Amino acid sequence: MIGAGSAVFARQVITDVLAIDGLDQGVFALVDIDPTRLELARQIAERLVDRSGKRWTVEASTDRKEVLPGTNYVVNSIEVAGLQNVRADYDIPLKYGVDQCIGDTIGPGGIFKALRTGPAWLDIVADVARTAPQAMILNYTNPMSILTLAAARTTSLPVIGLCHSVQGTSRLLADFLQVPYEDLDWKCAGINHNAWFTKLEHNGVDMYPSLRRRAADPEIYEQDPVRFEVMLHLGAFVTESSGHFSEYVPYFRKRKDLVAKYARPGYLGESGFYANNWPRWRQENDERIHAMLHGETEVPKATRHEYASWIIEAIECDRPTSVHGNVVNDGAIENLPAGGCVEVECRVSPEGLQPVHFGKLPEQLAALNRTHMSVHELVVEALLERDREKAKYALMLDPLTAAVCSLEEIDKLFEEMWAAEREFLLPFD
Repeated sequence: MIGAGSAVFARQVITDVLAIDGLDQGVFALVDIDPTRLELARQIAERLVDRSGKRWTVEASTDRKEVLPGTNYVVNSIEVAGLQNVRADYDIPLKYGVDQCIGDTIGPGGIFKALRTGPAWLDIVADVARTAPQAMILNYTNPMSILTLAAARTTSLPVIGLCHSVQGTSRLLADFLQVPYEDLDWKCAGINHNAWFTKLEHNGVDMYPSLRRRAADPEIYEQDPVRFEVMLHLGAFVTESSGHFSEYVPYFRKRKDLVAKYARPGYLGESGFYANNWPRWRQENDERIHAMLHGETEVPKATRHEYASWIIEAIECDRPTSVHGNVVNDGAIENLPAGGCVEVECRVSPEGLQPVHFGKLPEQLAALNRTHMSVHELVVEALLERDREKAKYALMLDPLTAAVCSLEEIDKLFEEMWAAEREFLLPFD
């Protein structure tokens, strides 16, 4: 587990793996460059193992090369210079009129996060390929599509990017529709944070007419205004939350009156929500782990919400399953670019990962996905070639930035962000 110092996430994955019936022994190898946070992660991991009664052990190192040999699964959750740059990622674009809510996967904030994170990530992937050639790489770090695609371009090892937006949204839709989750029949495909529920049925009945009626209820609509607007006008519900998804398209944040109309507090679109709160959340997460270790807070039980444990169980225990993952598009979605990163159903078994053929997305939905896949492609090329100009081209194609700024303004915005974050972009010098 690389980036294990994000101890709340590490705790969740470890708890889920320990809950796998029949998987009674193994090694959790925790890696983080911050020794203080690594020690916190080690302590909670050992507490979880002790509580489980299973024969797992815990190792911890600030040097991944010490623990990579023999690894079967690499779970990546690194954060590169996030605290130092979260203000610049939000404040500088806002000067140019680009109003972000989250800003960590797309737009100016997401592109610069990819530029900071990508070189370190590719070094990790290279080390895995050299020292753990049997490993499967499970990436949880954003920008999901960009980093997963960059890894897949540089290694022959199996790589899958894992998010929780598909499983989370499918359960949300069951709640909106007031039907049991296990009875909801759905299909979902697209790209990360922009995957579309193209099928939504209950007992063979299309549930979209019911969902549109539900959206007419202000109490329901207010829970997800942007996603309901997209569904009502473009025909399908999307996987990412209203606030974050509003950054992916040019319709909701390009004018102050539109932000006022469609944005709501918190994850529903609040300006600067991530930049203004993430440093505090990070500290609170560490405090929560301390409270668990001191017995002041109960250690949560397994939720199995994240797909990592599903994949490990399917392969190690011969219990085939399906997950929705981010993988290279080798024909799974016919009208999205081959070789790009898509989010589709993947079957998992002891034989490995196999993306499921989806077919074609409705063209209006595929068109929105293709725009972002062009941005992803340019950023990946920028990372692999150390070419800052391609990163600038990517920002010029970003839908929200382009809706707000001229090309000259985007050039100035990019250069100002580059100057502000230059010490964290040294691989490009």
